[in-house]
Amino acid sequence: MTNITILGSGFGALTTVRELRKRGIGAEITLISPRTELHYLPSSIWIPAKLRKAENLKIPLGPFFAKNKVNFVQASVTGLRNKGRTIVTDKGEFENDHLVIATGGRFLKKLPGIENALTICEGLEVGTKIDRRLSDMQGGTIAFGFATNPNEQGAIRGGPMFELLFIIDAHLRKTGRRDAFKLVFFSPAPRPGIRLGEKAVDRILANMKKRGIDTYLGSKLMRFEADKVVTEAAEISADMILFMPGMTGPAWAAETGLPLSPGGMIAADETCAVAGHPNVWVVGDAGSYPGPDWLAKQAHQADLQAVAVAENILSVLDDKPATRRFKPELICIVDTLDTGIVVYRSERHSIVTPASKLFHWLKRAFEHHYLGAYR
Repeated sequence: MTNITILGSGFGALTTVRELRKRGIGAEITLISPRTELHYLPSSIWIPAKLRKAENLKIPLGPFFAKNKVNFVQASVTGLRNKGRTIVTDKGEFENDHLVIATGGRFLKKLPGIENALTICEGLEVGTKIDRRLSDMQGGTIAFGFATNPNEQGAIRGGPMFELLFIIDAHLRKTGRRDAFKLVFFSPAPRPGIRLGEKAVDRILANMKKRGIDTYLGSKLMRFEADKVVTEAAEISADMILFMPGMTGPAWAAETGLPLSPGGMIAADETCAVAGHPNVWVVGDAGSYPGPDWLAKQAHQADLQAVAVAENILSVLDDKPATRRFKPELICIVDTLDTGIVVYRSERHSIVTPASKLFHWLKRAFEHHYLGAYR
């Protein structure tokens, strides 16, 4: 029987499983991941505001695997051989007929002193750590920022940092503590978040000004220290540093012979196929893809890439060419704890809505809907 092996247990990986079974593909599916749970990271921004707890955002995947007849292997990938047909893990080697790489990317940790910063998207436990530190603080300065991979400008995830900034600001106001804190935002980009569109950046920066948040923009980051952010232009004192570095590909990919982008991600085409490696596909943050300059590193885009991969695998199994291209689309609700702004981009449209309480509740409703498929 044909074996389709999927690496990872995040959004792209699990959507690939769902889309394969949705199309009636009866092949054996093996999923390899060190985690037995889905960690719903988009809601980690609410942990410091006590709107969510980390343990409630971890969804056991056993029932989902059983329902979809998935052979789960709890292991960490360490490499590939034979053009991707052999997967090397810390629990042995596994063969496949189709390989879907959906392990996600990793954050660049090259900036000196980066151990002094907390990165919200590194895991739910980081959200809990931020919550504890914020609760213990009587006041002080909190510095928020993000940067990209200098070799690949699209390898960035800035939206969650805007949300974390606005959510902590709103939380401090609701608890009567805002006056004791100074919030600052820093970025080497003069117009941070430009992939959301010019109107979105204008609205975000105006929101910062309205909330009394100081900004340090357009200056190269030099290093972090325990109590400061150092740029070429300024030293920013900080009692807590929250920072999202640029992204790169899986560490194990470098020695596999897979084609890599300048930023170290697995290079794929519009169908998510990896050149020179038949029946090897990549979805989500592990990959680098052609497309518009605003192509996002976000769960929604990973889901759309998974749809294309499932369709292309079905075509190959039917002895047809794999021609389904993924849809480039950015959908983001920039949440502020009590309101939200919807940002939408496609190849035809660019939309930014006014802030509304409705969109905050829509984001919460989407979380409930999305996780329903796995609970």
